[in-house]
Amino acid sequence: MDTAEAVVNATQHLQPLIRDLGLILMTAAVAVLLFKKIKQPLVLGYLIAGFLAGNNFDFFPSIKDIKSVEVWAEIGVIFLLFSLGLEFSFKKLMKVGGTASITAVTQIIAMVALGYSVGTWIGWKPMDSIFLGVILSISSTTIILKTFDELGVKTQKFAGIVLGSLIVQDIVAILMMVLLSTIAVSQQFSGTELLFSVLKLIFFLTIWFVGGIFFIPTLLKKAKSLLTDEMLLIISLALCLMMVILAANVGFSPALGAFIMGSIIAETTQAEHIEHLVKPVKDLFGAVFFVSVGMLINPETLYEYALPVGILTFVVIFGQSISSTIGALLSGQPLKQSVQTGMSLSQIGEFSFIIATLGMTLNVTSDFLYPIVVAVSAVTTFTTPFMVKFANPFSEYLEKKLPRRWIKRIERYSANAQSIKLVSNWQIVVKSFLTQVVIHSVIIVAVILLSSKFILPLVEDYQFGNAAGALITLIIISPFLWALSLRRVAVNEVAILREERKYRGPILMMVLLRMVLTLFYIGFLLNIFFSPIIAFVALIVAVVVYFVFPKKLNAQYHKIEDHFLKNLNAREGKKGMRSRSDLTPWEGHMSTFEIAPTSNVVGKTLYELRIREELGVNIAFIKRGEFTINIPTKNERLFPGDEICIIGTDNQVKEFDSYLHKNEIQNPEVIENDIILKQLELLEEEFIGATIKDSQLREKTNGLIVGIERRGKRMLNPESNMILEKHDILWVVGSKKLLRAFFRN
Repeated sequence: MDTAEAVVNATQHLQPLIRDLGLILMTAAVAVLLFKKIKQPLVLGYLIAGFLAGNNFDFFPSIKDIKSVEVWAEIGVIFLLFSLGLEFSFKKLMKVGGTASITAVTQIIAMVALGYSVGTWIGWKPMDSIFLGVILSISSTTIILKTFDELGVKTQKFAGIVLGSLIVQDIVAILMMVLLSTIAVSQQFSGTELLFSVLKLIFFLTIWFVGGIFFIPTLLKKAKSLLTDEMLLIISLALCLMMVILAANVGFSPALGAFIMGSIIAETTQAEHIEHLVKPVKDLFGAVFFVSVGMLINPETLYEYALPVGILTFVVIFGQSISSTIGALLSGQPLKQSVQTGMSLSQIGEFSFIIATLGMTLNVTSDFLYPIVVAVSAVTTFTTPFMVKFANPFSEYLEKKLPRRWIKRIERYSANAQSIKLVSNWQIVVKSFLTQVVIHSVIIVAVILLSSKFILPLVEDYQFGNAAGALITLIIISPFLWALSLRRVAVNEVAILREERKYRGPILMMVLLRMVLTLFYIGFLLNIFFSPIIAFVALIVAVVVYFVFPKKLNAQYHKIEDHFLKNLNAREGKKGMRSRSDLTPWEGHMSTFEIAPTSNVVGKTLYELRIREELGVNIAFIKRGEFTINIPTKNERLFPGDEICIIGTDNQVKEFDSYLHKNEIQNPEVIENDIILKQLELLEEEFIGATIKDSQLREKTNGLIVGIERRGKRMLNPESNMILEKHDILWVVGSKKLLRAFFRN
């Protein structure tokens, strides 16, 4: 009886969940079809679908179990961030360059300050204003990528700056989510707590990144021959959820863990394949997330706060545009590209929803903030395509209307900024020193802390157990201790600086600091396993042994480093020259196009096509499968599926794109025959006694004899030399029209 009741209870609990999920996906499907038809962003359709399916709209069936929907939405956020990490790796961030970084940082600082000021001016609570500032500072990657794709501007130079800025924004948004969580808990700006949060974030990001790059690409590479698509998807999602658990356990947002694992997997050679496999999962749960966001739209709240929605929409469109334009100008971009960049970033989207959700989860923001943010996002989603489309005409208008001396100063500043690419030797040395100290310190501290938590409890009850545990830990970290204290970095730059007297002291202090840190970490480890006196004696012994085996430690460290760098650079090596975006002077940039199988340029040499002479672009490389042809000669032919990378200005790239489209055979004529399987009795005298081959039935009917029935015996796929007999029943696959005409049936 208890079992029956349990089944009934489970069924009653399950039915609302299935009903609600079905309703969500049904409304999302309708939204997808409708908004695809009217060529509007799907995100906006999901929001409206959620609004219709929510409890605030009574004309359609409504969701019953909001708590279950919130769980699905949290899963959606995790997969959205995981997919975003797959697209924007750590390494890509390091290569994004100063232009995108300056643009993004300028925009974020300006919009956080502006958002907080507007919130305070409206009369909102300080915490609402803080969250509002952060929400308004992050542009929408999803909406921008969709808009660029629909308008066909992805190959233009400003698009690269925008995408680079989005990478920086996403990383900064993750950092701000951590800081907002800290502020929400303490309810005040505590400098010490914020500093601790930043250091904690740096520590875990470093250890996760280094450990992930060292192990995960190796795991995927070793198991490559065993992995099917199903297994690869399961392993990828398992790694994502594992990092989600780790991030939650150390006090970070689960979304941060998903983003970190996505960024780690993005460095593997299978990143594109995994991204392709994860996309349906991301789309499914992403749709649930955006629909759940739309459910929170309350018409009464929007009516009550119509004025703040209007004000904040104005702030986003003009504030984002102006601050991003100023940032791009400060980074040294020309006026045209700066205006195009600024007007493209004039919206808020998915990250703003996630940050607003964080405020609701922590119970530190007011109920009205979320629907206001959704409304502002909906309006700015509509305006984004128009802002991108009119950016070029508006930049030309500004060039005509602004004073001529301003235009000349902008051009001169842009030319000077783009020509400054040299970095001083001192900057190189300081950067190398800090990298060396931070990375190795994090690894050493992480290993010591893990040892104290897992190894020490296991060995402390045994005789000499502490000594064995300390020795094991010391052996593990010894290569990193050697690298921290003795490994030479920026050798050529240090040698040059030592010739100048003023740099000798600072360089010596750097060396001494690294050695002092090494001794501190050894002492820290020994102090965990021993009493202070024994630790001091062990420290002396450890230092002596440490300096006795420098060559072995050197060899072991370089083995570890080579493995790490091989994993880190594996994807880049596979891509060949694609990442060399620094090979373009002035307003030129690199764009990649794929040669369609039906293109008229297929099979022709570069000399025959005369691309350089006709269009003014240079071909940097041709990628053909796993091979890359750098700086191809005039005799190189183009083949279907080739990826061709060109160097040119925006107009030249646009002309090349049009050139490829003009040469592509649109809707090629295909002869479609109505193929059928027909049963025919052989009565024609001319075929009786002839072989299948001599009968020429295949040539005359454009068909195949796939079977023959003879006196009840069946023969599948008969040989061509088989002799046909009267009353044979032929089974023929061929054109319905030709078969009927030939046999007159």
